[in-house]
Amino acid sequence: MINTIKNQQKLLEKLNIEKLNLMQEEAQMNIHSNAEVVLLSPTGTGKTLAFLLPIMAELRKESLGVQALILVPSRELAIQIEQVIREMGSGFKVNAVYGGRPIAKDKADLKHSPAILVGTPGRIADHIYRGTFDTDTVANLILDEFDKSLEIGFETEMQEILSALPNVKKKVLTSATFKVKIPAFVKLHNPKILNYLKVDTPELKLKIIRSPDKDKLETLGKLLHKLGNQAGIVFCNFKDSIQDISEYLDEKDIAHACFYGGLEQNERERALIKFRNSTHQLILATDLAARGIDVPEIKFIIHFHLPMRLHEFTHRNGRTARMHKSGTAYIIHNEEEYLPAFIEDMKLESVSVDELESVTEAALSQWTTLFISGGRKDKISKGDIAGLFFKQGKLTKDQLGLIELKNDCAFVAVKASKADQLISLTNNTRLKKKKVRVRKL
Repeated sequence: MINTIKNQQKLLEKLNIEKLNLMQEEAQMNIHSNAEVVLLSPTGTGKTLAFLLPIMAELRKESLGVQALILVPSRELAIQIEQVIREMGSGFKVNAVYGGRPIAKDKADLKHSPAILVGTPGRIADHIYRGTFDTDTVANLILDEFDKSLEIGFETEMQEILSALPNVKKKVLTSATFKVKIPAFVKLHNPKILNYLKVDTPELKLKIIRSPDKDKLETLGKLLHKLGNQAGIVFCNFKDSIQDISEYLDEKDIAHACFYGGLEQNERERALIKFRNSTHQLILATDLAARGIDVPEIKFIIHFHLPMRLHEFTHRNGRTARMHKSGTAYIIHNEEEYLPAFIEDMKLESVSVDELESVTEAALSQWTTLFISGGRKDKISKGDIAGLFFKQGKLTKDQLGLIELKNDCAFVAVKASKADQLISLTNNTRLKKKKVRVRKL
């Protein structure tokens, strides 16, 4: 078990976290002492760590089979949780399975059962049907963002999964929404409910930006220029709109990434990687990015289109002004557009983009992302990559950014001005025992 204070501190250090916040501390205590816990907390407050630490403390090194099953609504969240667990370096095997990933790859990973299995309901139900892993060993069940899984149509699969788990001793459900109805098939008897959704976020500012044009593109461009080189998300309701905006921003030389359901999984993942490491400071997204993805502190979000429901509006806004940090949500609105009742009730002041003060001068990103054709399965570590870039690539510490290590590859942020030199010095060289390719992503 890993529930000693000393061991927990080691795990936090590996994640570069000094200490837990109040919600995480209380969640940890209650998950330890209760068989059923429902954790309600806003997006971005650290729910993943809040349930991982106490659940991992329940795991036993000598036990075989899957001990903890974590169900999530999206591929991105599955990948994110798997990566967090790997970075903890606890010694417990973890695997993530999800739609769009080859079944054969899943089977190879699950041939030796992980202690922790993370997955989307559809793919987990498929593996239970195939008998890929033993469901009798699962003692801990986490339904992360469970309401979202239900909302997008996974109710049948979730019901099948829960009915196939006869020996669950601990259940943890999480959500970023207050209006949640827990289905009867979850079979909660007397859950401990931890509600952190009542806390107001006075750090969040809301502003309506008037657009004289119906297409709103020019207003968006002016607003982004005013906001300068800060991290932000532009939310749209349709992928076609994202494509139109992307073309417009390309014409204006405004670097950005796109994130929506129609993209291939590797395109979505790489868009988030470039956003996290500051290669791009801006991402165009549908509501897929409103919850359950790992992104850095965001200074603003822009509603290019408004959602029709208040809770969707709340989730979008939850990407900024997190954990007592300040942030602004802008609504770009043309007078001919319909305003949902929940916006009208807020009685927000409407201003033109010209009335806003410029936050900072717009600037091109100083970073670019490099791809390395070797990863965890090749026994390569982040330290190995840093060593190669410092010694052979002649980088200094301030020229090396975020390193994200995957099973078969790695992504590294470096100062854009040094990228070509670095590639020429390190491409087709050996890293550990593997000859790796290094190229721009």
